[in-house]
Amino acid sequence: MKAAVFCEIGGPEVMKVISVPDPQVGPGQVRVRVKTAGVQHYDCGVRGGWTPPGVTIQLPQIIGNEFAGIIDQVGEGVTEFAIGSEVLGFNLLNCYAEYVVVGADQIVRKPESMPWEVAGGLTGNGQGAYIALKAIGVGPGDTVIIHGAAGSLGSYAVQLAKLWGAKTVIGTASEGNHDYVRSLGAIPVTYGEGLVERVRALAPDGVDAAFDTAGEAGVRASVELVADRKRICTFVAYDIIEELGIPAVRGVRSAARLAELAELHANGKLRTTIRQTFPLEQVEAAHRLIETRHGRGKIVLTIS
Repeated sequence: MKAAVFCEIGGPEVMKVISVPDPQVGPGQVRVRVKTAGVQHYDCGVRGGWTPPGVTIQLPQIIGNEFAGIIDQVGEGVTEFAIGSEVLGFNLLNCYAEYVVVGADQIVRKPESMPWEVAGGLTGNGQGAYIALKAIGVGPGDTVIIHGAAGSLGSYAVQLAKLWGAKTVIGTASEGNHDYVRSLGAIPVTYGEGLVERVRALAPDGVDAAFDTAGEAGVRASVELVADRKRICTFVAYDIIEELGIPAVRGVRSAARLAELAELHANGKLRTTIRQTFPLEQVEAAHRLIETRHGRGKIVLTIS
């Protein structure tokens, strides 16, 4: 099969598409013919030398941690899925490929109305936003700030905060993305110098919780705005959380949570914006684009 791999640690230029042996199912597993695979900063981190907990890197290494496709092999003991089932799911590695083998507990059925591009890119950022907002207790009546609200992770966070009853959601973004952030249900505010003062003007009664998807500046602004540091979370600036006394939030994905998100999308309650799709052969360009940390919505690889 074709797969996107890196054979050495480095920048986007080390990504190559090569031929590798087709994976085969074992007990409790399914093989999925991948149609789309989401691109995440997680993938770029692995390519750049980061080894996630519980992961072993073996060069050449296939990366990618979310996918959608059609089951074409079913292992012993799997009864809830069959060959031909359309699914979306997750894995720590190996999703930038024509086939991926995963446990049956790592997939859910794809809603018929969900486009393949959306299905391939929902798992990581959708579950990430869910985990983060639950960790900081976002709920009815809260005023919440989401840093990087136009990105895929931030966009899901804005929408989930509103769905879970937040009174006010403020989203930082460049001015060119303000209309988009507003369409998600947030009050847009420009990031950069003077951010704390601008947010205080929008939320004179204070900010209850903050989720950062952009970097150090957003976290430091959040510390000034949110009284309870346990209600501040970053998925980017992990290097300063100990200094600032905010919790390290990481979570484990689950099929149950993914099914909930897929249902929200199918019911029109959760929107996904696709920034750009790339064929697998253009994986280097996809990585270069996501590493700009600018733009709105999700980057997805199309594979078959």
